[in-house]
Amino acid sequence: MATRPRSAAVPYRVLERKRAGLALTADEVRAVVRGSIGSWSDGQLGAFLMAAAIRGLDAGETRALTEAMAASGDLWDLASIVPRAVDKHSTGGVGDKVSMLLAPLVAACGLPVAKLTARGLGHTGGTADKLESIPGLVLDMDRARCVALLEETGIAIGVPSSTIAPADQRLYALRNLTATVDCLPLVASSILAKKLALGAGSLVFDVKTGDGAFFPRLEDSLALAEILVGTACDLGRRATAVVSDMSQPLGSWAGHACEVREVIDCLTSGDGDPRLVELTCALASEVAALAGVDLDHARARQVLRGGEPLERFRRWAAAQGAERRWLDAPRFELAPIELVAEAPVAGRLAAVATRELGMLLLEAGGGRKTAGATLDPGISLWFRARLGDAVEAGQELARLYVRAGSEGLREALTRCFTIAETGAAPPLVHRVVRPTTATGGDADGTDSPSSGSPPA
Repeated sequence: MATRPRSAAVPYRVLERKRAGLALTADEVRAVVRGSIGSWSDGQLGAFLMAAAIRGLDAGETRALTEAMAASGDLWDLASIVPRAVDKHSTGGVGDKVSMLLAPLVAACGLPVAKLTARGLGHTGGTADKLESIPGLVLDMDRARCVALLEETGIAIGVPSSTIAPADQRLYALRNLTATVDCLPLVASSILAKKLALGAGSLVFDVKTGDGAFFPRLEDSLALAEILVGTACDLGRRATAVVSDMSQPLGSWAGHACEVREVIDCLTSGDGDPRLVELTCALASEVAALAGVDLDHARARQVLRGGEPLERFRRWAAAQGAERRWLDAPRFELAPIELVAEAPVAGRLAAVATRELGMLLLEAGGGRKTAGATLDPGISLWFRARLGDAVEAGQELARLYVRAGSEGLREALTRCFTIAETGAAPPLVHRVVRPTTATGGDADGTDSPSSGSPPA
């Protein structure tokens, strides 16, 4: 009888067991991860991803996959050098600029913020792309530079290098090819592998839900939040997740340069779009509590208005290469052609096709259709009406700034807004998921003190 070569025996056995719905051992999961940066073919790895998506991964498998992917590359272990360092991650959305606002706010409270950020994906904008609209800013980051920035400014934001969780990088690319992008345990392990490689001691996750989120259904967003918190705590990190609304754009602007402008305006005035400020303060309060700092919402707003976060932002941007003269007088270019969406009838704004708004920005050149493509930081959306608002016929709802407009694009923009007799604003924060114990274990979903409608 012919036998399989020894090199093929391990993949075959692992795939056979996972296909049958059996839980893999930690050693078997580690074999998959070693294979992803070694001898496993795309076909074998794709088969594993599909089996994981169909059969699922339990808590032990998810934990083992996360830990092994983190260990497949460099481990910065920031907590051993900067014990109070914190990190924040968002699952993405339209107009989500919270990271740029939260970092200087939390740093002003004495907590260093380290973050490896991503570029845009699909209908969502990436924090890295937004920050690169600042002239001169450099996001390349290694461990020594990260530590130096934390010591100098309290903030370090960069893009992950190829040495951070390389196993995840290969599996992530294959997930896109195998229709397994939305498998919750695979999503959680991918996010957490990079967080563990960075090594901050406290993590806060902003898990979006609603039309503009990658997981529009609330039950899926809650499940992801619970997996993130439970797995992170099991692996020795303090973690909390806020499940927040993405059924409409966050803030007044969506794009790249315009979102940086909105953040700087907010830091300068100490105020801004109520939903943006409220969510930023909620996340700041949660991550500060993990690090042992008492920062309630009222105190966070007070710090924001005090001017120190703006100074932190300026010092950090200068340290990462931003042009000094630009920081002294920030300038932002909007694309020159304005397309206006108006309410066709009187009523209330009942729904917003938020994902479609993100796709319109992408199609107009404000995002990347392929990896490495050039994007236009001036493509922008000004979001004027909010869900639940009463509007009159002909009232402006939003304005899209593009380089080359067409009536078809204007009509597509208008179709993103539904006017009805009734409409209401959804809660800004649906749930806060916290661990049941300080050392980790199962996650416990608790109501947030900031749940409910945002302030008027």
